[in-house]
Amino acid sequence: MNFLSAENISKSFTERWLFKNITVGIAEGQKVALVGINGSGKSTLLKVLAGKIMPDNGTVTFRKGTTVGFLDQEPDLNPEHTVYEALFSAESDTIKAVKAYEIAIESGDGDLMQTAMERMDELNAWDYDSRVKEIIAKTGLQHLDQKIATLSGGQKKRVALAQLLIEDPQFIIMDEPTNHLDLETIEWMETYLTQKNKTLLLVTHDRYFLDAVVDQILELEDGAIFKYDGDYSYFLEKKAEREQIKDAEIEKARNTMRKELDWIRRQPKARGTKAKYRVDAFYVLKEKAEQRKIQQKLELNLKTSRLGGKIIEADKISKSYAGKDIVKDFSYVFKKKDRIGIIGKNGVGKTTFLNMLTGITAPDTGRVDKGQTVTFGYFSQMGLDIDGNQRIIEVVKEIAEFIETGDGVKISASQFLSLFLFPPEMQYTYVNKLSGGEKKRLQMLTILVRNPNFLILDEPTNDLDLVTLSVLEEFLLNFGGCLLIVSHDRYFMDKLADHLFIFEGDGVIKDYPGNYSQYREYLEEEEELEKARAEEKIPVTVASVVAEKAESKKLSFNERKEYETIENELAALEAEKQSTIALLSAGGDDHKLIAELSKKIKEISSEIEQKTERWMELAEKV
Repeated sequence: MNFLSAENISKSFTERWLFKNITVGIAEGQKVALVGINGSGKSTLLKVLAGKIMPDNGTVTFRKGTTVGFLDQEPDLNPEHTVYEALFSAESDTIKAVKAYEIAIESGDGDLMQTAMERMDELNAWDYDSRVKEIIAKTGLQHLDQKIATLSGGQKKRVALAQLLIEDPQFIIMDEPTNHLDLETIEWMETYLTQKNKTLLLVTHDRYFLDAVVDQILELEDGAIFKYDGDYSYFLEKKAEREQIKDAEIEKARNTMRKELDWIRRQPKARGTKAKYRVDAFYVLKEKAEQRKIQQKLELNLKTSRLGGKIIEADKISKSYAGKDIVKDFSYVFKKKDRIGIIGKNGVGKTTFLNMLTGITAPDTGRVDKGQTVTFGYFSQMGLDIDGNQRIIEVVKEIAEFIETGDGVKISASQFLSLFLFPPEMQYTYVNKLSGGEKKRLQMLTILVRNPNFLILDEPTNDLDLVTLSVLEEFLLNFGGCLLIVSHDRYFMDKLADHLFIFEGDGVIKDYPGNYSQYREYLEEEEELEKARAEEKIPVTVASVVAEKAESKKLSFNERKEYETIENELAALEAEKQSTIALLSAGGDDHKLIAELSKKIKEISSEIEQKTERWMELAEKV
């Protein structure tokens, strides 16, 4: 039996069907991604499946007793709550057990303590505290007493993500979970979701995340669902095959329709009723023949302003806030066709750095000297700064009535919008009616229409669909100006940036000659080097560590010795834990002893977890 079964569900807004009579089934343990172009209804479908909104028809059911957690793109958190209150607002069985245990300790009631401890054992809740601390740390949450109302949109998303992972439901539904997270957090979550025996349904544009986590992809297109069993690479291959078959079927239907149309026109009216079945079949055929043979695609071919010899020179610039260094003595001379990626944890100063380069923010010391021919195109995280009651075409016409393309042809604002997948019938839609991805696409359009030669993109991939991302990447690969990117999308970064500015904290910015994947390999080599030094106590080069790793995956002498003893250590720790629990149960009214024993149980549990992880690492090598 499926964990989730949705049968013949439909949903429409105004006169448009987002999806109609679709059926979806997800089995226990499956990890499924939902993909589709912006505006196709992905977020709406997730909300229907999560029970947040009702379908117009059809049914959605979960297996009885299944716990379900939902991460929305824009989480609805109580603004009056603190971060701590938001994280623990749900009353799960584990949270209740931990609370009951803490109350029992305070009461000193032996019977109550015994009941609470049995419940903790039953739910394996002893490690709950360490798991919560890991989740809070990895999601980058600080100042847990801060009010939700004071947080940014990205901070709220991280609070909602941490809340979901702490609740630990059996079935997790997530809408763009990687948005607003730094690269380190995304990689941690990728590992976390892969290792956990969870059932997962998500919408994401992160292609590395898709390849690493999911085992099935559902594509929502033209109101229908298409299923692909495999990762993102397999999906691309099979989707291309499906579209070729569909194109062939449409062409065949068109050829047949021409013959049928000729037959209908030649039939005398008196004989028309005798072949009603054939006339009915003709209109079914006509509907299929009129389908779009080739999916409309986003096209980017725009003029780029000439860029002179002098671009931007940053000379020993520094910036600090409240005594904290954001940028310290940074210097760099930008060159033509520089393609630079910027990475670093959230809050480390990346946006402040971009604002200094563009002149929005002045450095405390040093100078930024911009060449006369530089025309910035700055795609910021803040989104569109326009009136939501404006129509799409009005937004573009305010900038230019006519736009010059890369081959020198001038086109109207309406034609330009059509190239960006805003067809004429959509151009008079109000901006506040657009989906998140459509607003991002419109924001990108308003930047490129000004023909910039120095593009700064601060998290441009948030909310964009995979098709739009692919075409945007091709445009940026051929872009003749300078490119500066802040992005958590590793695939996007790997494809476009050939060296990195790495924000290490305390104002330090490191210039690394390579893309993100190469940087990750470098960090792993450094980690191997440090590990080798710690184990062997002798100088080791990175090259020798990598060579040794490639030559053999066998255990070293020290590792084999550790592997042989660790099982006995685990058994001893488990025995010690049980004996301590027994002492705690017989502790009577000695509150001091109870507190000491409780602390000891937590310490033993933590040590067991650490040694178990180490044993698993060694077991893989064996």
